[in-house]
Amino acid sequence: MASVLVVEDDQFVRSALIRHLTEASHTVRSVGTALEALREVAHVGFDVVILDLGLPDLDGGEALKMLRGITDVPVIIATARDDEADIVRLLNDGADDYLTKPFSVEHLSARMAAVLRRSRTTGAEPPSRVIRVGGLSIDPLRRQAELDGVVLDLTRREFDLLAFLAGRPGVVVPRRELLAEVWQQSYGDDQTIDVHLSWLRRKLGETAARPRYLHTLRGVGVKLEPPR
Repeated sequence: MASVLVVEDDQFVRSALIRHLTEASHTVRSVGTALEALREVAHVGFDVVILDLGLPDLDGGEALKMLRGITDVPVIIATARDDEADIVRLLNDGADDYLTKPFSVEHLSARMAAVLRRSRTTGAEPPSRVIRVGGLSIDPLRRQAELDGVVLDLTRREFDLLAFLAGRPGVVVPRRELLAEVWQQSYGDDQTIDVHLSWLRRKLGETAARPRYLHTLRGVGVKLEPPR
């Protein structure tokens, strides 16, 4: 079973979530503000965080960004907002999944199980060898990447994307495969991939117009190869 942090200021919703998760044998802690959530995550190891967006002290979207600065714990957004642009932005900012209120406890349980399964599978047996492509050096065990000897400051998703492409140098990887393998999603918006590629290019010192390592083949996919 999982250790869960519920971040929800509505006392009725909060109590219902705590009751359901406890009955499912999860260990649950709960807070009602973003600052309390950050404090909890900094001191307690959780398996998953359920994060409401309408918090009294800080918007949940901003809280998500701050959480991503200190932890890679899976985060499921619980929100009444159903705007697609908001959802894409939250996924790009590091959310692992989202649920639109109202939702059933069965739906929450299924989403939690999927997120935890993906998280444990992804981290279970990382490749032991260091991957080298040109001046790039990627260590999956230490989750560290270097370019020409300089450590790159990458988010979790940026690292996963870079490592996946670097493990297939010169191979054009379809976007659908990237969504399935890096994001563990069977569907999604190409914008999610484009945003992360843009961030990666910036950190690799290149642009889409002047690529060095990352090459996009329109309508086909993406490949990583050493500069020529």
